[in-house]
Amino acid sequence: MLQSLQKPITFAEFIQWKPEKKRYELHDGAIVEMSQPTGEHEDIVGFLAEKLTLEYVRLNLPYSIPKTALVKSASSESAYSPDILLLNRSNLVNEPFWKKESTVTLGASIPLVIEVVSTNWRDDYYKKYGEYEEIGIIEYWIVDYLALGSRKFVGNPKKPTISIYLLVDGEYQVNQFRENDCIQSLAFPELSLTAEQIFQSVN
Repeated sequence: MLQSLQKPITFAEFIQWKPEKKRYELHDGAIVEMSQPTGEHEDIVGFLAEKLTLEYVRLNLPYSIPKTALVKSASSESAYSPDILLLNRSNLVNEPFWKKESTVTLGASIPLVIEVVSTNWRDDYYKKYGEYEEIGIIEYWIVDYLALGSRKFVGNPKKPTISIYLLVDGEYQVNQFRENDCIQSLAFPELSLTAEQIFQSVN
């Protein structure tokens, strides 16, 4: 991952500049090019997207998982491209940037967001954690399948961990899942999936 520009820019400038064929995020006014993910990273993203799609289709929920939509913070010049962004389509009419920029800003539009950890793990555990909490995203998963995060996040000794943050009175509270722990999701309470099944989805 590399930063392309030194001068801080606004979200509007970022959207006007952003090329279509590469993934970029805006971090506090700095354009950040997202590095090409590993195959294992994409295996897990694909596996989770498939399982969640099957679940919301089964339950006939008005959800979708877009390919390249952005989540914009209201408090800073930041816009993120999550690994999995679950949208509540019924609330998109209230989103000021959705039609032209495929960008959401309201927690009511985002039942769930997932980040699969790579070498920039601090972004997921610190930067995005804080901004997703402020936006009001009810459920945030951090899937650390390589146990890259610090020991306070993945244990000592380090173990692959899924941290699920739920918004309670405006603040995130975390539940962690490892090995054969059954995932407990607020968005999908009937989801039948263990942490190990997610970790083993890599080819």
